[in-house]
Amino acid sequence: MKLLTQPLKLADLKQIAQARFGDLVKAVVDIDKKLLVIDADLHADEEKYLLESGSGQQSLWGINLYPEKFGSENFIEFDSMINLRPTQNNRSRGIADAKIRVQIAALVKNLIKS
Repeated sequence: MKLLTQPLKLADLKQIAQARFGDLVKAVVDIDKKLLVIDADLHADEEKYLLESGSGQQSLWGINLYPEKFGSENFIEFDSMINLRPTQNNRSRGIADAKIRVQIAALVKNLIKS
């Protein structure tokens, strides 16, 4: 598991994908603290790491990154079991709030570089 504090090269993200799932990297974003954790078997593991580091549950969202689709709208998949939050009006594994998706995309763009 890696907490990204500095930009990661796309080539490194591709290596992480190939080593674990082949075509994707699971990630959890803290939209308030602007943190991104990658490279775990489960979003729940990344979520736990961030919670133990002081993040608030309401700020954490699970995504998948597809390195081979970098630069396209399909690079980020907003899909994770940790996103099921009826108390935040998010009743699916996706992320219903467009503002949150935009925040996540901006953070990922700042931390993953070609």
